Amino acid sequence: MNWTLDELNAFVYAVKLGSFSAAARKMGKAQSRISTAVSNLEADLGFELFDRSAKLPVLTKLGEEMFIEAQSVLAQCQRLNARAMTVTSGEEVTLTVAMDEAVPVTAFEALFQRISTQFPLLKLTIINGSQEDIGLWVDAGRADIGIMFHSSTMLPDSLDFMSIGQFKQSLVVAPTHALASNPAPTLEQLMQYRQLAICDITGQSQTPPLSANYWYIDSYYYIVALVLQGVGWALVPEHVAKSDWYIEDLKELSTEYITEPLLVEMGVVNRRDKQIGPVMHWLFDELHSVLH
Repeated sequence: MNWTLDELNAFVYAVKLGSFSAAARKMGKAQSRISTAVSNLEADLGFELFDRSAKLPVLTKLGEEMFIEAQSVLAQCQRLNARAMTVTSGEEVTLTVAMDEAVPVTAFEALFQRISTQFPLLKLTIINGSQEDIGLWVDAGRADIGIMFHSSTMLPDSLDFMSIGQFKQSLVVAPTHALASNPAPTLEQLMQYRQLAICDITGQSQTPPLSANYWYIDSYYYIVALVLQGVGWALVPEHVAKSDWYIEDLKELSTEYITEPLLVEMGVVNRRDKQIGPVMHWLFDELHSVLH
């Protein structure tokens, strides 16, 4: 078969607009060219698409089926053209975002909804990890950008960090824990019990625990799950401690005697030697306001 996209366009417009003359006006062509294009399409397909016995052409049964197929083919061609224009314009075709699993979920759900509307052809991949994984993944090229907490953790020299907000850490225990009856424990009192501290997926951390008795865990949510079992106490981002999942079950204690910095900075990281396209520029601008 030797049908062409011009023939398909003429056919689809004729169906949608109800006549060959209307299709001709829409396409800016003579009516005879639309009629010829449809006739050529019928010849190429081997059957009639329109019943021309009435005043206006009416789709045949096979014509109705081909109308659906033709629309699908033309839509795919439009997507192909749009994808090609995206590539030639420098806009990212794909983007991988690595996110700390403890970031505020609701705020970023809204952000990703907006990016789906702003860049409908973008192929987005979202991967989740713990605090120190994110920078490593971006540095290694596994992700294009990372959204992460950044306290005293040293980032690879290849990365740029842009702050987008700060979060307070909450000191939490189970209501049944021995510390639960002490609303403002001192550092010496905390050190008598096991601390559950965050680490990367290799079990390493550049932020030393406060207690000599500690467990390393690579997920804030799993830390909280173990806190609820009475395994130990922990410092976790405030929005995690106050989430609907845990707020009724955790006991939050005062941090007034903890001398270590309790504000955790959240930001976005990217490789400074990697080209930043329109999608990433847009994302950086949006991230400035996503937590406010």
